[in-house]
Amino acid sequence: MNDKLALPVGTTLDRFIMRKQEEFPYASGELSQLLRDIALAAKIVNREINRAGLIGVTGAFGNQNVQGEEQQKLDVIANIRFIRALRNGGEVCAILSEEEDDIILTGNNKGKYIVAIDPLDGSSNIDVNVSIGTIFSIYRRISDSALTSTPADCLQKGTCQVAAGYIVYGSSTMLVYTTGHGVNGFTYDSTLGEFFMSNPNITTPKTGTIYSCNEGGLNSFPEGIKNYLQYCKDEVYSARYIGSLVADFHRNLLKGGIYLYPQTSKAPKGKLRLMYECNALAFIIEQAGGRATDGTRRIMEIEPTELHQRCPLIIGSAEMVAKVEEMLEKEVAVHPDTL
Repeated sequence: MNDKLALPVGTTLDRFIMRKQEEFPYASGELSQLLRDIALAAKIVNREINRAGLIGVTGAFGNQNVQGEEQQKLDVIANIRFIRALRNGGEVCAILSEEEDDIILTGNNKGKYIVAIDPLDGSSNIDVNVSIGTIFSIYRRISDSALTSTPADCLQKGTCQVAAGYIVYGSSTMLVYTTGHGVNGFTYDSTLGEFFMSNPNITTPKTGTIYSCNEGGLNSFPEGIKNYLQYCKDEVYSARYIGSLVADFHRNLLKGGIYLYPQTSKAPKGKLRLMYECNALAFIIEQAGGRATDGTRRIMEIEPTELHQRCPLIIGSAEMVAKVEEMLEKEVAVHPDTL
């Protein structure tokens, strides 16, 4: 009878992180604390998003970021909140933010970790109440911890990630992350101020019937991508494109599908950022059984050469990504200069 009166609320993110510490024999609690710092910042940003219309922080800020994109007020707020949480946490020696020109040195020279973050993906959608998100990657520093972090610490391949995740702020707020031992999702309960386990051991379907792509640029896509999109139409797949990378990725991760943001004649190197977006989501999808490629290479094996490096992204269910690669290979065989 007592069990029915007080049903368990589930496993909190903090408790789950503590239970998983043994998966990192080289760590002594720092990574766990770092994940908690990110979760704390996510709670604060979630609060700011939910009251944005009431306190007048929707709309453009009036500046452009390093990407040449118009900053939204919430971009600035989220950037400040995450940088502050990571700096104050003490575990991070350097931060790479999509909103900043250069590496941010935290002053925590003994910190063992580097964080690359897109503080607020899809922020222009906030004015129309569409889901947005945060994407983060965590790397272990490779330089001497007694010294200031070096550029080599901050330009590591995706295969070097020790953790990655995202937060999606939508009808509910979810934090999804991996440390290389599967993917787990937690939903935020604002009444208790805690993230609770909601999606354990996420596995993405091997294939699906959803494709996500901004077909407004179709005429400038590689022929192999055009052929694949036509294949999707022939198979009567569902086109689902929100315009927030995190939201599109999250749906496809759970339901099965593919997200395509290829290079175009206007953006021959692609548009999405390798360090802030592509590597993190590639790590997550691979841990969930899917695949991520730029069309010719596994995303996580691309050697970064600059902080704001751009990259084409084809990511999702393994069989669907393989089909795109097959069509791109055929096109290159016929027209070697296509890619």
